[in-house]
Order: sequence, then structure tokens, then C-alpha cells
Amino acid sequence: MSEMRYARDAYGEALIELGEKNKDIVVLDADLSGSTRTAMFGKKFPERFFNMGVAEQNMMGTAAGLAASGKIAFASTFAIFGAGRAWDQVRNTICYNQLNVKIVVTHAGITVGPDGSSHQAIEDIALMRAIPNMNIIVPCDAPQTKEAIFAASKSPGPVYIRLGRAKIPTLCNDREFEIGRARVLRQGDDVSIIACGIMVRQALLGAEILEKQGINARVVDMHTIRPLDKDVILECANKTKGIVTCEEHLVSGGLGSAVAEVLAEINAVAMKRVGIPGKFGQSGDPENLIKEYRLTPENIAETCKGLIG
Repeated sequence: MSEMRYARDAYGEALIELGEKNKDIVVLDADLSGSTRTAMFGKKFPERFFNMGVAEQNMMGTAAGLAASGKIAFASTFAIFGAGRAWDQVRNTICYNQLNVKIVVTHAGITVGPDGSSHQAIEDIALMRAIPNMNIIVPCDAPQTKEAIFAASKSPGPVYIRLGRAKIPTLCNDREFEIGRARVLRQGDDVSIIACGIMVRQALLGAEILEKQGINARVVDMHTIRPLDKDVILECANKTKGIVTCEEHLVSGGLGSAVAEVLAEINAVAMKRVGIPGKFGQSGDPENLIKEYRLTPENIAETCKGLIG
């Protein structure tokens, strides 16, 4: 864990690299290109960049049309708007027709901070999981974000990629990324911690706390929520005494629910979910909100200990 970077910077850099190699790459934004970093692509390839204004539904429809014409369309805005305001168009136009649109959203989760609950998307994974044909990726750092963008560009059909607002530490510089294949970052045989996004770092820190108490925790980076790596989940169920999921999202409908659905069919192991309870976010400093909603490494360690007794 070292360099602090914005995942959205990595997104902008990846778009430029893709744009240089493939003239069918087009990028759309809803008047937030400075924040989402799609402005980087727009500056270099203005003829392939479309600022749709504050009209997210129209942006998704236009992206669908471009994809239907043979383009690979990247559409970006804040998560609360991309998943929420434009849900109808994402469902009925993009996903129903399995069009090649990559929806890359930023400013997800409560770590948006002072912008408050109206801009803190904590239900977006659940909204996207409810739609057939939608693949969902939640990168844990900037290098993984870049690899996810490259992988999404090669994967046919709709993809939803969820990024945050704040700088985050680089956890791993390896370039091994495959959609639908989780990474085991730490081995352990007492408890498994399955996390996504910024919670991967929290999980690793939680595992360090547990290690000092004689508990060996396995940590899994489940960067892809769909298609879910069921093999890794079953391996965790078979080789550890319990599973704890961690996400900067509601405990219902997201990663925790996806893992629980797999485990419910085999009834193999106990599990608990670390995430945001059934309530909205609020305005505040991101670190304070992490503590308020019990998403700290200490909370994760406490949950693991409670699960395995």
C-alpha cells in the first residue's frame, strides 16, 4: 500500500490509451467531465467526445445509439445520476438490447463526503444487479481501474464500473485483471473477508488487527460483482470457518447479498455483512463517515471475531 491516486485519473488516462488504439472509442459525459476526468479524452479527441449537458437519460440513449452503430461508448457521470436518474434508459435501451456501452461512474458511496446524501450513491450496485445482461466492476485502486477499463473495452455488452471521489492508496501494481475472477490477496484459514472497492484496503488492515490476536484471515478482492467468482466463494466456505463481506454500499442488494445468494444454495458456512445499514448517508468528512457507518478496519475485525466465536 503506497502511492495515493484518484481512480478517476486512471480512468481518464485509460481512455486516452484506448482512443489512440481504436477509433471506434467514443466518450460521453453529462456536464461533469472535469470531475469524471473524461475531459482528458475530450481534449485529445474532441471529435469523439460528446458533452450531453445535465441530461443523463439523453446521454444513455445517445450512447446506446452510438453503440448500435458500431462504436464502443463510454458514458460517465456521478454514480447517483448514472445508476439512479438514468435507470430506465440503462435497463430498456442499453441492457435489453445488450449494447456495447460502458457506464463508468464516479463519486460513489459515502466518501463523497460533504456533498451529502443526495449525491452519495449507496444503492447503485443493487440497482445495476437487478438488470439482466449488466456486468458490474468495483475496482480497489487506480491501477486496477485502468485494467478494468481496458478489460471492459474488450468485453461485449453493457458494463457498469463504480469509482469513488477521493484519492486511494495503491494496493497492488500487478496487471493481472480478468472480469469475473477475484484476487486472493492474503491467505488464512480462520475467516474469509471478501471486499470490493475502497473496502479492500480496510479488509487488509482488519486482517492485520486479527493477526495480532492470533486469527488468520483470508482477504479476497471481489472486484467483479457480476459475473461473480463463485469458485472463490466456495473455496472460502470450504477452507475457513466463516465469511465476512465488506462494501461501501447498503448491506442489501450489493456484494454481501450476492455472496449470500451463493452460500444460501449450499448452506455451507456462516456469514456476516459489513456495509451501510438501511439508512441514507449524510454530509461530513469522509473519514468521520467511515467511522459513523462502521466501515473501519476495527469494525471488520470485530465482526470477524463475533462470527467465528
